[in-house]
Amino acid sequence: MVREAKSIKKLTNSLSGYLDSDQLEQVKKAYFFAENAHSGQYRVSGDPYVSHPLAVAEILSNLKMDQDCLSAAMLHDVIEDSGIPKTFLKKEFNKEVANLVDGVSKLDKVELSSKKDLQAESFQKMVLAMSEDIRVIVVKLADRLHNMRTLKYLTKEKRERIASETLEIYAPIAHRLGMHQIYRELEDLAFEVLHPLRYRVIDQAIKTNTRGRKKILSKIKSSLKQKLKQNDLKVNVTGRRKHCYGIYKKMKRQNKTMKEVLDVYAFKITLNNVIDCYKTLGIIHNAFNPIEGRFKDYIAIPKSNSYQSLHTGIMTFEGLPIEIQIRTSEMDELAEYGIAAHWVYKSGQKDNPAQARARRWVNGLMEINERSEDASDFVEVIKTGLVSNEVYVFTPQGDIIDLPKDSTPVDFAFALHSDIGLHCKGCRINKNLAPLSVPLESGQTIEILTDKLPQANPTWLEFVRTSRARSAIRHNLKNLKDSESRKFGKLLLEQALSTHTTKLRDVPKNRMKKLLTSLNIKSVRQLLEEIGSGRRSSLVVANQIMQFLDETEEDLIQFSDIQISGSEGLVMVYSSCCRPIPGDHIIAHFSKNRGIVIHQERCKNIIPIRHDPALCSPVRWEENISGDFSVEIKIVAEDKAGILAEVSAVIAEFSKNIESIKSDPPVGDKVELFMLLGVSGRDDLARILRRLRRMESILSATRIHSWEERKITLPIIDDDVKDEDNFN
Repeated sequence: MVREAKSIKKLTNSLSGYLDSDQLEQVKKAYFFAENAHSGQYRVSGDPYVSHPLAVAEILSNLKMDQDCLSAAMLHDVIEDSGIPKTFLKKEFNKEVANLVDGVSKLDKVELSSKKDLQAESFQKMVLAMSEDIRVIVVKLADRLHNMRTLKYLTKEKRERIASETLEIYAPIAHRLGMHQIYRELEDLAFEVLHPLRYRVIDQAIKTNTRGRKKILSKIKSSLKQKLKQNDLKVNVTGRRKHCYGIYKKMKRQNKTMKEVLDVYAFKITLNNVIDCYKTLGIIHNAFNPIEGRFKDYIAIPKSNSYQSLHTGIMTFEGLPIEIQIRTSEMDELAEYGIAAHWVYKSGQKDNPAQARARRWVNGLMEINERSEDASDFVEVIKTGLVSNEVYVFTPQGDIIDLPKDSTPVDFAFALHSDIGLHCKGCRINKNLAPLSVPLESGQTIEILTDKLPQANPTWLEFVRTSRARSAIRHNLKNLKDSESRKFGKLLLEQALSTHTTKLRDVPKNRMKKLLTSLNIKSVRQLLEEIGSGRRSSLVVANQIMQFLDETEEDLIQFSDIQISGSEGLVMVYSSCCRPIPGDHIIAHFSKNRGIVIHQERCKNIIPIRHDPALCSPVRWEENISGDFSVEIKIVAEDKAGILAEVSAVIAEFSKNIESIKSDPPVGDKVELFMLLGVSGRDDLARILRRLRRMESILSATRIHSWEERKITLPIIDDDVKDEDNFN
């Protein structure tokens, strides 16, 4: 315990810089309380258990968190591991400390069906506690960070489970809350556990590359400082080391080689005020050639986590591209520490921007939680909305609304208020009427048109992007009275049948009875309720009714094929697991979330349910189908210089678009390339494969039909995705 005694002394010395004597005494009291409560308990590493809460408190001290937060860090495991009741903590310390400890404590042992359920309920409890005190998540992230730092003592299975959970939940939350310092370290620690070889390769490449460019980077830094000093600007210029997982994500997303990613360096310039930031931007653009498309003004329009900075790219000496981030010192602190930056937690004092946005985000989570049927459903819904590329659009009053990329006017309406979303009947984009399903673009002004009656439609679930909109629509449809669901379902089905110039009342009763039997539905009332509540697609049912009416044999119940033209858009999508193309034998799966999803008949994901008419239906391609469809091929080739150019040239002969190329590191004298192409059908693909196989350097060229045939690969090119990963 000698080491721990030295650590608490060192901690109190550092805390004395911003806590008064009474506050310091509370923190020390919490430490000695935890030391006594965890007496005789040890971590897997063999260290006394109290070393963990002490380390968590040290992480929080670097963020300059308050005495209650630090005390809670010391005590965060005493409820679960030592059986200390919450009421006792309230009596010994105060109500805030007791509530924080209770919020951070792991979920009590309960009877649940699986470990996944246990983790989901634990996360749900954490979000509930966050709604009462946002500091809960700050303590929890510090707790997770120290656990990740000491992960090496656990079994491989536990390490990988905890690392996966960190990448899926905790790192995105840290990013969402603007805590980039913790976010980057969590990602790298998890990446090292899940992909140790890739981590080592990238980490070593960063170190080697930086050493090789040290002289020119120093020259660029000196030049920047000199030019800004000449204009009487007091600045601090620092280089920014990229984190390994950020580089890995950029390679995957942009399909770039490691060399292409590492050839871009970043400098951060901090100043005293916003005016100086814009002055600095002008001076730099005047001194160096700016790179087109790299300028972004996140000071005027902050990110959803309140990150503010000017971003630009410039070409410097010897043609070396440099990324520049320009912001004030206050913005820099907010960028690194997010909601923990210059923490103020006293009644009557204003939150920093990150804290204010975090509270709005947590309130949104609470709203989603109220509509979720169980904890696992809640976690799955919010995981999709934690981190994403964003678009920034305006209300008619000029307010900025940030939304995930590909969000629609319906997502915008729900972002304003749930009632506006539910009553949305149309929209204007830049004063022009537009469909509710159209993806929004940054800079647009959106006006929502509403109706007195709720307009929420099951088909909205096929195109909405945000978890808030999706959960609100499902909740509304679920709560419709049976009579309302039937009425709504009938309206949707009649609309779908009208395209076939048929009405529901024209369907003979005997035919409808056999149709319902084949769908495992007891009555027309139930069918209409399922359509009205979004559990069944009106378009699919209408198609099945029409095909059933064409049957000539009374006792034969078999749907003919739905015809696929390739232009169905949002109503029909093509599965990415098997990537069907014209000429393949195909089948349609009715997905509640995605509409009609087309699979190959041989797809392993569809085989268990392919004979259930309630879930699947035969489909076929139209004879004169047009357009290109994505297909993936695998090429095994000799590992030699220029092989990628040779393959690309052959495909260019057929005027085909290469959507992406991925590659694993060469094995021996062979390299595997995975290419995503746009082709018009099987015949088109066959011609390309035959031509590739005739090349001397190509050992094999085959089509990939399923996930099992793919490998986890490192991407090497892409044509249109722009990266912002190096900017917070």
